[in-house]
Amino acid sequence: MAAMPKILIADDNDGIRAMLKTALESNNFNVIAASTVTEALRHIATEAFEVLITDLHMPGAGDGFTVVSAMRHSQPAAVTLVLSGFPQVHEAMAAIVLQADEILVKPLEISILVDLIKQRLQSPVSGTPRIAEPVATILERHVSTTISAWYERVMAEPRLAHVALSQEERTGYLRMLLSELVSRLHQPREARSVASNAAFLHGTLRRAQGYAAHMLVMESRILQVSLFEVLHNNIGSVDFSLVLLDVMAIADEVDFHLEQTMESFLGQRDVSGSMERVA
Repeated sequence: MAAMPKILIADDNDGIRAMLKTALESNNFNVIAASTVTEALRHIATEAFEVLITDLHMPGAGDGFTVVSAMRHSQPAAVTLVLSGFPQVHEAMAAIVLQADEILVKPLEISILVDLIKQRLQSPVSGTPRIAEPVATILERHVSTTISAWYERVMAEPRLAHVALSQEERTGYLRMLLSELVSRLHQPREARSVASNAAFLHGTLRRAQGYAAHMLVMESRILQVSLFEVLHNNIGSVDFSLVLLDVMAIADEVDFHLEQTMESFLGQRDVSGSMERVA
């Protein structure tokens, strides 16, 4: 008789943890349950598992990343499934953050979970340790890819595409902006961005090119999507020890750039970064 696949459940919610354990055991799985990150890490270090199911928030935001990262490094062939109670996390972060095989939004049907586990176990992928790269290195290597993806998305947006600009006129500022972003990611975590030349040029040019203010916001949103897509496409090499901090830094840097762009667009900031009073 074949051994029952061994599953580690990591969830600090007593009710969910007990429900999953009972349901999976009734479907012929050998289940170990952990209520804390420390407990989960101890099991990973001392036992072999075919499957990991971990909550993303345990009890803090992102605690599940620690468990997934430990499993990926210690037992790379294990199927890793992440549970999240927040659909926005599933939508915004799944593409960029986890080395998990699946991200599942709670509540979920046990039958779906069981089928997914069986499917994953029947079609395993070769588990090999990942070569971890900083987010800054990945973005630096894919500047041209990011710009191309951004341009395609912009041109697919009628409210932006109707402004008649050449590709160079539309994307010219991006290379400087991405260089500033990469520099920010290479800096110590407490470092704060300084005034952006790219932002000043962007705001000044867009005003001359006939943009409206809301179009700058659209461009900024599209840039974040394009950056996160690059990370998603290189998920196998992302260094997950710092990825949450890097993702927050990307969002902060793009927002900071937008803030300065708007000031330049409205004539409130000169090239030196000083503020001017608008009459």
